[in-house]
This record gives sequence, structure tokens and C-alpha cells, in this order.
Amino acid sequence: MTDSPQPSPANPAPPNPAAAKAAEAAPPAAKVKPPAPEDRPFAEFVPQLLLPALAMEIQSYGGPDPVLSFEAGTMPVAGVDSWIVRGELPGERRFWLCFTAPDIQAAKTIALAEGLGAPSLLESFLIDERKTTLALLVSRLVQRLNGQKWLGPN
Repeated sequence: MTDSPQPSPANPAPPNPAAAKAAEAAPPAAKVKPPAPEDRPFAEFVPQLLLPALAMEIQSYGGPDPVLSFEAGTMPVAGVDSWIVRGELPGERRFWLCFTAPDIQAAKTIALAEGLGAPSLLESFLIDERKTTLALLVSRLVQRLNGQKWLGPN
């Protein structure tokens, strides 16, 4: 009877050719895709991502530092409860981006006011978009403000 050595840390088991081939043939583990910024809870998304991105984009247009806030309140003109991004720019220029539900995919409106008066017009905002993203919210809001000639040298 022959003694065959037993596997141990000092004497590992001989390689198994079938197991090695199976390991080579197995597809690599799928990379885990990080969650999109838009997947974050609304109460985190707006103050932590939207407001800083919006401020940076306004400044990149040569615009002044905006004063931005996020709160639950009453939508201008309509008087409906909503979640509001309020913005103020020099020259008593103010805007309200209102969400009808605590979700960036919810219906949105925008109101603008210049001077001391209250806004008198509420406009739909991003109504034709299938999916709202951080980049889309920022770019379209800044585009709207720039259209008012509120940002930079127009």
C-alpha cells in the first residue's frame, strides 16, 4: 500500500484541472453600478445635490451668487402646498421652483418676480421630459433665468 500525502498548508492539494477550466470559463462578476443621484431621497437630493449644482451653474454664467433655500410651503399664485426651491438674485429678482410632491419626477412649476411685487404667473416646468435628472433640472432652470436676462452680461 502506498502512502499518498494528505493536503495541508505546507503541502497543498494538487490542482484540479476541471475546476481551473470552470473558473476560466465563468464570466467576470458584473460591476455594481452606483445609484444615480436622482435615486436619492428627495429630502437629500434637493439640498445636497440640486442647490449646490444650481449655484455653481449660475455662477458659471457670470451670474451673481444666488441665495437658495429649500422648504415646504405654499406655491405662489396657486396657493397649493408644495416643496419649493426659492432663489434670490441681486436686483430683487426672485424665483420659485415648485414640486407638487416630494419627488423630482413630480409635476413642477416655476414662478418669477422682479422688484417688490409678488409673482403673478405660474408656468409649467419640464412637462415634456420623460425622466428628470439633476443635470436637466439645473440646465433648464438656468436657461430659464438666463432667458429673463437675469444672469451675466446678456
